[in-house]
Order: sequence, then structure tokens, then C-alpha cells
Amino acid sequence: MSKFFEALANVFRVPDLRNRVLFTLGLLAVYRLGAAVPIPGVDAAKFQEFFNRNQGSFFGFLDLFSGGQFSSMTVFALGIMPYITASIVLQLLTVVVPTLEKLQKEGELGRRKITQWTRYLTIGLSIMQSTFIATALQSQGDFVINPGAGFVLMTILTLTTGTAFIMWLGEQITERGVGNGMSLIIFAGIVAGLPGAIYNIYVNTFVTNVWHPLHMIVILAFMVLVVAFIVLVERGERRIPVQYAKRVVGRRILGGQATHMPLKVNAGGVIPVIFASSLLAFPMTMMAIPAIANNKWLNGMLSAVRHGEPMYFLLFIALIVFFSFFYVSIIFNPNEAADNMRKYGGFIPGIRPGKNTAEYMNRILTRITVVGGLYLALLSIIPEIMISGIKLQHLPPAALGNWIDAMFPRFILDGLGVTFYFGGTSLLIVVGVAMDTVNQVEAQLIMRHYEGFTPRSGRIRGRRSSSA
Repeated sequence: MSKFFEALANVFRVPDLRNRVLFTLGLLAVYRLGAAVPIPGVDAAKFQEFFNRNQGSFFGFLDLFSGGQFSSMTVFALGIMPYITASIVLQLLTVVVPTLEKLQKEGELGRRKITQWTRYLTIGLSIMQSTFIATALQSQGDFVINPGAGFVLMTILTLTTGTAFIMWLGEQITERGVGNGMSLIIFAGIVAGLPGAIYNIYVNTFVTNVWHPLHMIVILAFMVLVVAFIVLVERGERRIPVQYAKRVVGRRILGGQATHMPLKVNAGGVIPVIFASSLLAFPMTMMAIPAIANNKWLNGMLSAVRHGEPMYFLLFIALIVFFSFFYVSIIFNPNEAADNMRKYGGFIPGIRPGKNTAEYMNRILTRITVVGGLYLALLSIIPEIMISGIKLQHLPPAALGNWIDAMFPRFILDGLGVTFYFGGTSLLIVVGVAMDTVNQVEAQLIMRHYEGFTPRSGRIRGRRSSSA
């Protein structure tokens, strides 16, 4: 622990790193100030009541990435979600659009062009989403104080400007601060719910006595184990040994070295969970439409895949594994990697260059992607079961459902009602972003001959560290 605080003190001893950290914290504070600026003309209390009744829909998914600001209808209600959607869309289009694929390979110039297009697409998506929100607020209930065209235009302008400002904050943090700005903004929004989660646990344990103190201990222990499990898997990688043959270039001899190609167990990160969650949130959102809600057949079909139902968990697992393969196939091409390796005189010991190398890497990638997909699914469904349980009693036939309802423990069927940190998506984002940011700060410390946070990083000791 003393080493950690020593490394933390070293962060503020380096002027450039100290300025970067303070700059990042300052912009994150500006982002959180947006939570106190409501949209003009909206009755926030009535919308909050409506939102609490529809947390399992797409609204709850948007609220996660806006840091709770969507449920409060603030100027940052859309959050960073339009930018994430735009980035994912352009990343997917690079596979099928030759122009984008060419730009991606042009280095810094191509990256800037794609970033510019991402900004334009973000603004377009923000206008579309804000238009939908404005019209929905007017048509659903009495949320709007003075409805009309003026309110719609004002809401579109406010929400779009808020998203553009968040996008600018994220880019500034990435360029002049520490860590990935967009990820840190999502991180800050989720972490802002920590005080509420702690208070909720305290009330349930010591005030309302809904939980026994043993329940609280189990919940906290489970949280620690899940965080440790995430850290273990996120750092896990399969290293493929690569040998480079010696080459004579002019009077110099190049190559002749052994290295490895790291393949991460969870190469897709949280993207597969985001895709799967967004798709499964649409059925509950569609049930808010009166025409669908009044249709007995459609209502029954969509109710079977609502949050907490057995079919929901089956589809959730299948979609996570599918999107894990889909996303990895986009970011890593075994044929291209094998071709590049052969061009530079590299080969995998015991494997022929070219097609055999590509097939070998594809087999390894398939195996670790299965493990990564199941890891994401496990991480997502276990906390979801703790939150709302799994409604096994709804399985047909009715006799089986009645037996399950009578025999199974209630905490499995109804959950424990735990909120915030135990959502798989939010927990994965929090731990993943924290690890990435700490690694970047640690790299800056080691580059300046200071000790890092982790034991394996402390190979170069600075004068201040050694004297201490």
C-alpha cells in the first residue's frame, strides 16, 4: 500500500503529468455539472416517475451511458451514446466500403478524416434522437409544460449541443489529458452512482431490514471477486511465438530475433455486451407503443424476452458470443496478419508461412474468442440475476412453473434488488477504463524513471524514490 501512495505522489511531482491529470479531472467536473442543468420546458419529476416504470427498456440502456442524466432530462441527456454509435457504424463500414478501408490504412491523415466523419455522423444521430425524444415527450403523458414547435426546436438544439460539447470534452481529454476521453466520460457517469449505491445498501441493511447483514457481506464479497475476475481475464492473452529470419540490407543484418504476437482473450472489450443489450432493449421499448401493447400475440411474444425472463438470458448469451466473433473478425484478419508476417521474414516455428499460418492463427483466435464471449456472458448474466432474478417459474408448462415457484429460493427467482455496480456492462466499463488509465499513467511514470503502481513495473527507480 505504501508503494501505491508513493507512486501516486510521484504523479504530482512530474509537472507535465500533474497538469495532465488536473486537466482531466477539471473537464470531468465540467461534465458532471451538466447533471444540474435541466432541459427547458420539461417537468423533470413526472418524467423521472415515468422512467422508473420503464427502466428495463432502451431508456435504461441510454441512462447507463449518460451517467443518469437521461432520467433527469438534463442538457447532457443523450450522453456519449451518439458518438459511440457513430464510431461503431464507421468501424463496421470499413469492412464493406473500400474508401474507408483505404483511409484506415493511410495512417494519421486517414485517421483524422475518419474522425471528422465520425463527428458529422454524431451530430446527425443527435439531431435524429433529440427529435424523437422531443416528439415522444409531447405525445406521451404531460411531461411538457408548453408543448409546440418551439419546444421541439429548443429540445433538438439543447440536446444536440450537449452531445457536441461532450464529444469536444472527450477529444480534449484524449489529446491533452490522461486516458481515453470518451471512455473516461462514461466511467465518470457510472461512478457518479456509487454514493447512491452505498446508501441503498445501507438503507436495505440497517433501516428497512430488507437484507440481513450476511446478505451485505455476500454482496460485497461477490463484488470483489467479480472485479478480480475481470482484471484477470482482461490482462489475459495468448502469445503466439514468432521468429524473424536474418536479412542483409546493405551492410546491415536485420532480423534474427524471436518475439511473440499477443492475442487478447477479450479482444472485443465491452462492445459485444453493448450490442446485445441494445438489441434486447428494443422489445420493451416497442411495448410502449399502444398498437403493439394492445395486440395480444405481439404483447405475449415480446413479454417472453423482457428483462429477467429465461428466454432473455438465452438470447443475451447467444448475442454476446455472436457479437464477440463478429467484432473480432473486424479488428483482426488472420490472412492479412499472416501475409504481413511473411513479407517481413517472420514465421511461427513449426508452421509453414502463408495459408497454414493463417489457419493456425484462426484456430487459436476461435478458441480464445469462445472463452472471451462466455466470459462476457457470465459477467453479464450473474449480476443481472442478482438484480432481478431469473423468472424460471414462467417456463411452460404451468405445472413445472408452479413447482419451480414453490421449490426454488426467492433470491434466485426475484433477485436481491441490488443496483448500480452489479450490472455487468457498467462493472466491465468501470474496471476496464480504470485499468487502461492506470496503465497510461504508469507508462508516463516509468518513462520519467519513476516507479509505477504495480510491482512488475518498478524496474527503474527515480532519485526521489530511491532516496525515500
